Amino acid sequence: MAHKAGFVSIIGKPNVGKSTLMNALVGEKLSIITPKAQTTRHRILGIVNEEDFQIVFSDTPGIIKPKYNLQDSMMTAVGGALQDADLILFVTDINERHDEEDVLEKITNTNIPLVVLINKVDNSTQEQVMEKTKYWQEKLNPVQIFAISALHGYNLEGLLPLVLDYIPEHPAYYDKEDLTDRNLRFFASEIIREKIFNNYQKEIPYSTEVIITAFKEEDNISHISAEIIVERESQKNIIIGKGGAGIKKIGMEARKDIEKFIDGKVFLETHVKVIANWRSKDNYLRSFGYER
Repeated sequence: MAHKAGFVSIIGKPNVGKSTLMNALVGEKLSIITPKAQTTRHRILGIVNEEDFQIVFSDTPGIIKPKYNLQDSMMTAVGGALQDADLILFVTDINERHDEEDVLEKITNTNIPLVVLINKVDNSTQEQVMEKTKYWQEKLNPVQIFAISALHGYNLEGLLPLVLDYIPEHPAYYDKEDLTDRNLRFFASEIIREKIFNNYQKEIPYSTEVIITAFKEEDNISHISAEIIVERESQKNIIIGKGGAGIKKIGMEARKDIEKFIDGKVFLETHVKVIANWRSKDNYLRSFGYER
């Protein structure tokens, strides 16, 4: 049998469950998940390998109208994912309002086959699902529409055969042992950032970046040093917390998850550093790994 390999881009607005979907499709937690919008900032690849095929899924930032340079970079990542896609999975929420013009302009000007996934249908009625299906059929005329629950794995089994229909015969793009294109440093920084998103409110999570300054793997333990970047001194004080309680909580939660991810012991050291307005400065964005 001929070998197939191709790229499948998962796109949609923030908070529709794209990252949950990719983690479910790949079978590993590669993308961090929080209840807050715009958690995903980079394009992250999740690779599904079998003997006769390789599917490269791209989880992308939620599509928004950018207000500053970091968000520009996030939308660049979405554009890149669409350029090399063999198939687009457009994820929408059953409860989503139809104000998605900024999303639709990304996908209506392309010839790439499109599948619509109506997510979070766990508590919806059949009438709601039928109404949304009819709306998206008329709006986008996709090759297929699935009503799914990414969180509970509902109705995902039909996706893989459909994806295989649309990816071409091609040798594998990545080593068959690879699960993603990202390294352990990247995932360590994302796990720490996830804890910040989950523990802090308002502007703090969005003003924060995490940089791994050292990652040394030894026989029985990995030593990781991380810098949490914020934009103002007041944010630094909030992250650290009274008597260091805040940063200690983040470090403890992150260390447990990193240990689970790498299946080994971790010593995690975290510091907070202020870089004023880093989200609007291209030189910092580039050094932090954002596409510009």
